[in-house]
Amino acid sequence: MARIKVVEANRAEARLYMNKAQQFLDQARSAFTEQHYDAVMLNAVHSAISSCDAVTVALSGRRSADPNHQRAVELLEQTLAKATTGAPLSQLRALLAKKNVVEYESRPATGREASEALKRSERIIAWALGMTKRP
Repeated sequence: MARIKVVEANRAEARLYMNKAQQFLDQARSAFTEQHYDAVMLNAVHSAISSCDAVTVALSGRRSADPNHQRAVELLEQTLAKATTGAPLSQLRALLAKKNVVEYESRPATGREASEALKRSERIIAWALGMTKRP
């Protein structure tokens, strides 16, 4: 596994990352109603990334600063190694796998892809909310 670039963060900042995650999710939902499926996908991805950051900050006081977003998932996996099971790591990986496709390829996202991304993001943020509210 490659070395992950991380930055230290105050654990209280976890709620700020959750706020960002919620904003991105709200925008993804809004874009879905407008059938702006590429915007749904990107906002869903960014919601998931912010959720991931919130959990790692809450539990370890660190977050990924790596430009490769898969590293954020790796940091989350390391952070959770002893803390819990049931983390939505596969949901995160599946969502991040779509990021470059939607962002850099000419093919537009489909309604089905957008719906799936939105559902994944909703699951991730719900899980992250629970994790960041733990004592």
